[in-house]
Amino acid sequence: MHNKNISILFDVQELYYLPQYLPVYHEFLRRNKGNATFVFHHGKFDKIMEDIIELENLNHIWVQNKFQANEYYQNKKADWIFFGNTFPFLDQIHQVSKSIQLGHGVGPKSSYYTKSDTPTTVRFVEGEYRRNRLRNMYPDNNFVNVGFCKLDPILNGDITGFDLKNLNLDSEKKTIVYAPTFYPSSIERFPKNFPEDFEEFNIMIKPHYFSLSKEKYKKQRELLEHWSQYNNVYLAKVSDYSLVPFMATADLLISDASSAIIEFAALDKPVIWCNFLKLRWTYRGIFFYRFKKRMDKDYNEYSKIAVRSDSYETLKNNVKEQMLNPKSLSKNRLHYANKLAGSLDGRASKRIIDYLLEKK
Repeated sequence: MHNKNISILFDVQELYYLPQYLPVYHEFLRRNKGNATFVFHHGKFDKIMEDIIELENLNHIWVQNKFQANEYYQNKKADWIFFGNTFPFLDQIHQVSKSIQLGHGVGPKSSYYTKSDTPTTVRFVEGEYRRNRLRNMYPDNNFVNVGFCKLDPILNGDITGFDLKNLNLDSEKKTIVYAPTFYPSSIERFPKNFPEDFEEFNIMIKPHYFSLSKEKYKKQRELLEHWSQYNNVYLAKVSDYSLVPFMATADLLISDASSAIIEFAALDKPVIWCNFLKLRWTYRGIFFYRFKKRMDKDYNEYSKIAVRSDSYETLKNNVKEQMLNPKSLSKNRLHYANKLAGSLDGRASKRIIDYLLEKK
């Protein structure tokens, strides 16, 4: 029924859009339905992007900035263009192409919802709950529930995770992945000897790439580097751009205000939520409302999907308890993961391509 070929473009302003784009791209290739090009914006991580381009054999071009990207889009006149975030020239884009917003996370920041202030032709969303909320906020926009395609490769068994030995970790031990976000973060609230408290486990630390790259998070980097000296720790490099293989490998996740909590819970593995964060003084005391404004009300549901830890001491107990009883919160986890990430059948990318072909 879909015998038409289509052309699609992926706008890659940030490295971390790729784990969301690639499953869709692979599904597109499987159907052999036309051509796809990745549009990479020059930045700090060109070298890493180049490695990924080579590894994935991506058809691509480079642009200096959004103006240049827009110029390319005007000439190219593709059927569809994927964006991971807002784009300033959508009105011009819509003269020649249809646009798609595919967010890179299902996290608790309110920007998840406000990204739709400038409407794309369609925004693919994760589940009925989010679609209904977005529809209420933007009744004229087009929201289509497809699920969360970033998890497709794990749910389908296409990605199996790391070989622990290659990372100098012990394959006999259970593995924790600690995936803090950059702000508000729990990193500065962890002690210097944190890996010693968990010496019976492997610890994979997967920080947000801002923590590894931005000048203002230098203090976080110093701690991360210090922890990486311990022999039960593997610290992700910037080139480990995707959380997906970490999630496939780990037995338990520790995180804070990150989308990772929902993603990992969706795999029905235990999650410990650090609710002890380092807030800038502009977010504390009488300014706490700013923190609340930055975080969406979905943030409160974290305590239902994860084991809440209000201090580092509680965290230590919670990790051990959950490692012993990994399925104790299974029912709850899957209920809320379904609510916040949509259907977990591994077919989100398939639904996206179906939609693009149907609407040609």
